[in-house]
Amino acid sequence: MSEPTTRCLYLRCSIAAIAFFAAGAGFAADLDGEQAKVIRLSEPVEQTADAETFGARLDDSIPEVSLGEIANAGGDYVGQSVRVVARVAKVCQKKGCFFFAQEGDAVVRISFKDYGFFVPTDISGKRVTLVGDVVAREVTAEEASHYADDIGADAPPVKQGEVYEIVASAVRVPSG
Repeated sequence: MSEPTTRCLYLRCSIAAIAFFAAGAGFAADLDGEQAKVIRLSEPVEQTADAETFGARLDDSIPEVSLGEIANAGGDYVGQSVRVVARVAKVCQKKGCFFFAQEGDAVVRISFKDYGFFVPTDISGKRVTLVGDVVAREVTAEEASHYADDIGADAPPVKQGEVYEIVASAVRVPSG
C-alpha cells in the first residue's frame, strides 16, 4: 500500500477505536446509574448567577425558623408562613414533586403549593431557602411506604403518624 493510503487507513481505525471506547464508557456509566437523567418539570421564576427560584418569588421578609423547631414544636407554627434554610436530604426521583429537608436529626417533608411546581431531581445535598406554610398531617403506613419508594435508596426514614410538613410556595436552589 502507498503511504497516503496507509495513513488514511490508520486514521480511520483510530477514529473507529475512539468512538467504540467512548460509546462503551457511556454505556457502562448508564448501567452503573452514574448518569441518572435529571428531571426538570418546572422552569425557575427567577434566575441569578447564584441561584434559581421555583414556584413564586421568595419573600425574604418572612421570619426564618429552624427545621428543628418545626420538627419538634411544629404545632406552634401550624398555619403560619415560615422561611427555612436547610439541606435537601433526598428529592422525589419521579418528578421532583417533594423532598425531605434535614438538619441534624430533624427531617421535614416539603411539598409544593397546589402541586403547582416541581424542583429538579438533582438537588440532594444542596442548602435551599424556602418559604411555605406549616401543616400537620397524619401519614399512614401506606403513604410512608409510597414516599420511601419515590425517593429511592439512602433516604432518611419516613415517619408515620402525625407529622409536621411545609407546603412551600417558593424554593431557592443555589447554582452549581
